[in-house]
Amino acid sequence: MRGSDYNTGSANDRPLDFHLSAGAIIMKKFLMFWLALFCLGTAAMLAASAASERRKKKGVTFNKDVAPIFLARCVKCHREGETAPMSLASYKEARPWAHSIREKVLLREMPPWHADPRIGQFRNDRRLSQDEIETIVSWVEGGAKEGDPEQSPRAPKYVDGWNIGNPDLVLSMPEEITLSAAETDEYHYLELPANFTEDRYVKKIEVRPGNHKVVHHLTAFILAPPMGMKSLPNLTKEQMAKIRAMMEKGSIFYYEGELSRVRADAPVYDDGCVLPSGGSATSRDGSGGNWTSLATPLVVYSPGVNPVEFDEGMARKIPAGSKIFVQAHYWKAKGAVEKDRSMIGLVFAKSPPEKQVSTQLLINNYFLIPPGAARHRVNACWTTDKDIQIISFMPHMHWRGVSMRVEAFYPDGKSEVLLNVPNYRFAWQTVYYLKMPKYIPKGTKLSVEAIFDNSAANRYNPDPTRAVRAGEPTYDEMMASFIDYTVADQGSRDDRVKAKK
Repeated sequence: MRGSDYNTGSANDRPLDFHLSAGAIIMKKFLMFWLALFCLGTAAMLAASAASERRKKKGVTFNKDVAPIFLARCVKCHREGETAPMSLASYKEARPWAHSIREKVLLREMPPWHADPRIGQFRNDRRLSQDEIETIVSWVEGGAKEGDPEQSPRAPKYVDGWNIGNPDLVLSMPEEITLSAAETDEYHYLELPANFTEDRYVKKIEVRPGNHKVVHHLTAFILAPPMGMKSLPNLTKEQMAKIRAMMEKGSIFYYEGELSRVRADAPVYDDGCVLPSGGSATSRDGSGGNWTSLATPLVVYSPGVNPVEFDEGMARKIPAGSKIFVQAHYWKAKGAVEKDRSMIGLVFAKSPPEKQVSTQLLINNYFLIPPGAARHRVNACWTTDKDIQIISFMPHMHWRGVSMRVEAFYPDGKSEVLLNVPNYRFAWQTVYYLKMPKYIPKGTKLSVEAIFDNSAANRYNPDPTRAVRAGEPTYDEMMASFIDYTVADQGSRDDRVKAKK
């Protein structure tokens, strides 16, 4: 009932029949409301009951029905020594978690997958089918029975914990790193001992964190010798410090210990696409190239990222004389002393591949997120100077990241969304591998749009009261998408035709 229906004069001025009629109307509406609510509730219960009946399967056991799903979909992470908090490799390990598994599976929170299923097809799509969900739910609701051990499939074998099989080469940190109890974020830069006397082509790459609890991310770079040089010289710490000091001059970045952060007074361009660099430069005037022109990413690891396994005929080149450098980012609770010694396993192609994999980083270094901003938009762009075939995307933000979308604007005026991640999760990041390479013609502008939540409503927000710039610490932000691709004129004509389709 609207207030204007009876909002004339005081209650004492109105006749008795008005109060009675108003009371009758209110009571009638009250009864209608509860009747409608009852009907809706009954309908919902009937629908839920019908859905429950549809998904119930009889005689479901762990060994016969559930173990095949877990072994195929879950144990890469849910096994001893991996990122997940518990193992699901056997009935004994999985049974105590049965009701939690049911809940996470019904909510589709596990296995984690944050991309919009309506856009693109990805070969590493972790989502369970409806039939798999119904099987797991029926197992739990039927008493989570073990079943006949003879019916359990054989668990996959992992070579010393490696998902990629036995590596041809393992690059380990030269020594164990001890993390200070006083800091929450630490960055360490180090060279991994390697001696590449000839060109090598890597088809599988896996990062094995020494301490899953504290490794926030690990990025390995290939630094190849300049033209005319067979190898790179060894640099002392003093020489490295001088080089870093030179790089800071005229840059929007400065170093706070080992942490790189954007200066508070740096120019602001939330839309990096207005800059010639698309947002990737580091100079105050916004000009300059992308850092990937200096070093080539070998692999990027963060919690949730699977090992790299390129398709047949594809590999990443490590030129002869190259050095491998690692940027290791650690995040932990203050007051805790932790140690880590991570390593990287490489499997080489037996011969040079038809297609060499390259990486482009679409990044905006110039944005500023105002205090309390709930949906702040940031963009970055890159225009291709050749025909390429995209094979994967990896979005990266920090705790305020909400969503990220990659869109292609073609030379003919058409546009297409290639990836949409509406539910980004900093604690579980993903490389999205396309089922088929996506052909992108020369002159296409690839645009990345990110949304950030710097409000108090974001329970992960380190501090909603401050303006946020780009920076390496987790209390700053990043806006980036790694894109792996091959040049389209590499490989056979049949492959190029398939990619264009």
